[in-house]
Amino acid sequence: MICFICTACGTQFGERQEPPQSCPICEDERQFVPEAGQQWTDMRSIGRTHEVIWKKEAEGVHSLEISPSFAIGQRAFFINGPAGNILWDCLSLVDEQSVARIKAAGGLAAIVISHPHFYASMVEWSTVFNGVPIYVHADDGEWVQRSDPALHSWEDDTMPLGQATIVRCGGHFAGSSVLHCPWLEGGRGALFVGDTMQIALDRKYVSFMRSYPNLIPLNARTVEGIVEAVRPYPFEAIYGAFAGRTIKKDGMSAVVQSMGRYMRAIES
Repeated sequence: MICFICTACGTQFGERQEPPQSCPICEDERQFVPEAGQQWTDMRSIGRTHEVIWKKEAEGVHSLEISPSFAIGQRAFFINGPAGNILWDCLSLVDEQSVARIKAAGGLAAIVISHPHFYASMVEWSTVFNGVPIYVHADDGEWVQRSDPALHSWEDDTMPLGQATIVRCGGHFAGSSVLHCPWLEGGRGALFVGDTMQIALDRKYVSFMRSYPNLIPLNARTVEGIVEAVRPYPFEAIYGAFAGRTIKKDGMSAVVQSMGRYMRAIES
C-alpha cells in the first residue's frame, strides 16, 4: 500500500495499491492538470532526488522549501511560539534532517494549513511528530485527500492557538486562512498568508485571486472581506507562500493600499 503524491499540486493521498485516477484538487478551476496529464510519485521517490532547504527569515521564523522545486513550489514556515512551535502550511517531503532539527527545537505543538493547495503531506508530518493536531478550516474539508485522527476541523471566522490566531478570510477558497503571530517582529506582529493574499514581486503590494494560475479574479466585496478580516490584527511583516515574497515592514498599510489599487483596477 502506497500513499501516492500528485506531482502537479503535491497533495498526498490515502493508502492504496494503485494511483488515483485523478486529483480533485488539480481538476478544480483554481489549479490545473498538466498538459502531459496527471502523474504520481511517493515520499520515498521524492526523497531520493530532493531535499528540504531551511532559511532563517527573521528571529523565530524559518522557511522550508523542497529543492529542486517540486509541484507548486511553496514554502512552509517553522515558527517558534511561546505556547509551542507551529508549522504553517506544509511540504510534500518529510526528511530526516528537518525532523531532527524540529525535535531539537522542541517539536511541534500544531500544524496549521492555509488552504487545500498546501495540504501536501500534512498527515505524514503530523505522524512523525506523534500525531500533532492539524488545523484545517471546515469550509475546505471536502478537499482533504488523506483522513487521519490528527485532523481538526475548525469553524467560525477565528480560532485562538496560544497567542496566535488563525483567521478565516475566504476568497481563494471558502476556508482560506491566515495566521497572526503578535510576538514576532519584536512584538509588532507578523501575518502568514499562504495564497489568501499573494505578495507582488515588488514586495510592496499584495493581490487577491480566486485562481492564480488560471487568472480568475475576485470581486470587490470578497476582497473587502479579506481585508476587514485581518484589520483587527496589527502586523509589521507579511510572509507569502513563495521564496522572496515577504513584505518586511508596514504590512497593514500595504494590505490597505493594495485593496485600493485592486478596486481601481476592476472598476467598470
